[in-house]
Formats: sequence, structure tokens, C-alpha cells
Amino acid sequence: MFRLRLVPDNTNIQFMRGRYAGLIVSALLSLASVALFFYPGLNYGIDFRGGIVIEARTPQAADFAQLRHTLNQLNMGQVALQEFGSPQDVLIRLERQPGDDAAQQVAADKVRATLAKEVPGTTVRRVEAVGASVSGELFYNGMLSLGLAMVAMLVYIWFRFEWQFGFGAIVTLLLDVTKIVGFYAITGMQFNLTAIAAILTIMGYSINDKVVVYDRMRENLRIYKKMPLRELIDRSINETLNRTLGTSMCTLLSIIPLAIFGGEALQDFGIVLIFGIFLATSSSIFIAAPILLFLGENRLRRGVPAPEGAQQPAPTP
Repeated sequence: MFRLRLVPDNTNIQFMRGRYAGLIVSALLSLASVALFFYPGLNYGIDFRGGIVIEARTPQAADFAQLRHTLNQLNMGQVALQEFGSPQDVLIRLERQPGDDAAQQVAADKVRATLAKEVPGTTVRRVEAVGASVSGELFYNGMLSLGLAMVAMLVYIWFRFEWQFGFGAIVTLLLDVTKIVGFYAITGMQFNLTAIAAILTIMGYSINDKVVVYDRMRENLRIYKKMPLRELIDRSINETLNRTLGTSMCTLLSIIPLAIFGGEALQDFGIVLIFGIFLATSSSIFIAAPILLFLGENRLRRGVPAPEGAQQPAPTP
């Protein structure tokens, strides 16, 4: 039976030769992402900045291009449209307008009048204003969910593997998250509750990929008791390379249509997931594995000589 193999079974790529470059590039990108978080900062969406949410129903299937053009003519800042339920149901999100609650009501009335004029028969079913306190609470809850997810993953890895594995996985996960935040800052995509969902999805994918590689490393530690750790890590990565690339490709094939045809509501979500898949796959090889090598060189493989050409540790007095 024919089986598709993305790489040959006898692949022997020495990934750990690039361990220093991988860690240095990753650290620099994460530092740059942290700097971008503060300047120019993130483009916070209505969820985290406050604004107006209007639920409307059009007489026929909504023409989103026409609605977006019409509402942008009102010069009320960022306008986001989303279909929900039937093609006639439209969710309109506007930036919070300068002023008090009365200013928000005036803006909502202006949208209502514009819809009645440009799309006769449209009914406005709900109008809500997301205030600063509510948006602040949503932002806090979103950040809390990221923190709790990371703690839960740390506990899982810590109990399943030796502490060197857990430390490497969590540090790599933190570096991945900072790069995703930097990606949002560079692209100017809206950072909202959908962005939190995208980050949580990437975190889960990333930790799953690392668990697969770590499992093979742990198995090989039991099988090849005299093999130097650097050689063993390279062997483990090569053995799981087909599985890693195959999973990434299948996931990409399911997400690319979402990024292309998902519309305004899901397009950014799909693009970030594509970036996150490449990030998670590469970080398992070039960040998590080198961290494990540095931490486990004299612990997971005590008494085993380092490979030829590697720096030998100084003898203890």
C-alpha cells in the first residue's frame, strides 16, 4: 500500500547544530514583540476598547460591501460587520464615540436612520453600548484565561515529564505567545476576544506538538542508554518529523480556506492560526529541543560522553 512520506524514513538532519542561532533569533524576535506591544501598541477591538453593538435584520440577504461603505460615510471610526444566524442578520460594531452615554445614543440613532434610508425595510432589533468598565473587564478576563491555560499546561507537562521537559515547554510557549502579540502589533489586526481564542488555540497546538516530540525523546532515553543527549534529541526529532509535518499540513489545509473565504469575522482568525502553526512547529525543533539539551546535558545523561567536537564540562574540584 502506498504511503505518502514527506521526508524519508532514514532522515538524519542534525538540528542541534543550529541550537544557538535558533535561541538567539527567537529571543530577539520576542524582545522586539514586547517592544511593539508598548509602541505602536495593539489595535484593540471594540471588545477591549468599548463601543456600540447594533443587531439589525435586512429584508433580503445583507450586502456587506454596501453596508460597510454606507456606514463608513458616517465618519464614526472603525466599523465591523458580522453575519450571524441567517444571511439577513447583521451585527454592527462601532467604536466608542467621544463623549458621554448621550453621544453613544446619538451615534446609534444615526446608524438606525442611515439603515432605514439606504436599506428600506431594515429593522434594528438590539442596541448595546460597551462601556469602558465592561471592556476593561473583558480584557482582564481574556488575559486571565491565557494565564490559567498556561498554568494548566505547566502542571500537565511537569507531572508527565521530568522538570527539564516542563521548563523547556513553558519557556517556549511564552516565547510563542509574545511573537503572536508582536504579529498583531505589526499587522494592525484587531486584538479582541477572537484574538484571545486564536492565541489559546495556538497554545494548545504548540504544547501538543511538543508533547509528541518529548514522548519520543523519553522513549529513546530508555532505549539508547549510552547515546549522547545531543545525538538522541536529533534522532527523536527526525523520527517524529513525518508526523509533525503531516499534522501541520493537514491543519493548514483546513485553515487556509477559512483565511481566504471566512469573511471579516473569521479572516483574521484564520491568518493568525496559519502564522501560529508555522511558529509552533518551528519552536518545537529550534527552541524547546535546545533548551532541553542545555538543561539535561549533565542530568538526563550523567556519565555519558558528549559527542565528538562538543565542549566538555570542566571537572568539579
